[in-house]
Amino acid sequence: MRFANWQDYELIDCLNGERLERWGNVILIRPDPQIIWNTPKDNPLWRRAHARYHRSSSGGGKWEVYKKHPDVWKINFNDLSFQIKPMGFKHTGVFPEQAVNWLFVDEKIRKSKRQLNVLNLFAYTGGATLACANAGARVCHVDASKGMVQWAKENAAVSGLSDKPVRWIVDDCVKFVQREIRRGNKYDGIIMDPPSYGRGPGGEVWKLEEQLFSLVELCTGVLSDNPEFFLLNSYTTGLSPAVMEYLLGVLIKKKFGGSVSSDEIGLKATDTGLVLPCGSTAIWQS
Repeated sequence: MRFANWQDYELIDCLNGERLERWGNVILIRPDPQIIWNTPKDNPLWRRAHARYHRSSSGGGKWEVYKKHPDVWKINFNDLSFQIKPMGFKHTGVFPEQAVNWLFVDEKIRKSKRQLNVLNLFAYTGGATLACANAGARVCHVDASKGMVQWAKENAAVSGLSDKPVRWIVDDCVKFVQREIRRGNKYDGIIMDPPSYGRGPGGEVWKLEEQLFSLVELCTGVLSDNPEFFLLNSYTTGLSPAVMEYLLGVLIKKKFGGSVSSDEIGLKATDTGLVLPCGSTAIWQS
């Protein structure tokens, strides 16, 4: 299990389908269905949280505010800064478990003897984009949501990275990659964190398990002749780390050599010292 150490974020405790978290100075309680253990709520912060997200049986949910807190506030991870905003579907704009992947790409980029050109697909609010840009790469940040791309730009600004060579693209990721292939554009590294479920440009529904092979295969068409890494992340329970590792092995290692690895990523709970699994990552590197 891979995890990173934060200062401004903390998973304090987790039990009975909920996380008790500290985001800077703000304490939030959020649902997490994989937390199936019902241990005692010994930590007094369970009763002192600023807000709690309640899921609705009809879908979605809402925040119940117990104490006043800012609508937007900033947290830091090493050199990077992020604007935190509690959203309508329990999210805050940052998946803190991804920090371990930010550390990986930072190291790969800094160790490279050239400036790498990196493509970040399904890029959300830009954590990986900022990590790559801060390490010295040129980055193409692609997400279908205009609001998320704008949020990522705000994170770049508060991180002091607005002047870095980042292309901010609002587009369907598959169609963008298809156009990049036609244009002949190439990338030395690709980061991909696709959603479990999605809708195509024509409204068609797709499941990641059914589309992931063709998606990664498509992206091999924009890899340079000498790529350095391909990072694939998933929150889909049906995709084990070993399955994703095998996929990168047959599509990328077979063509470029190098090595493939995979593992769960997670968050260490302060109260127990145990790591809560939060997703899976497979990595090919040269």
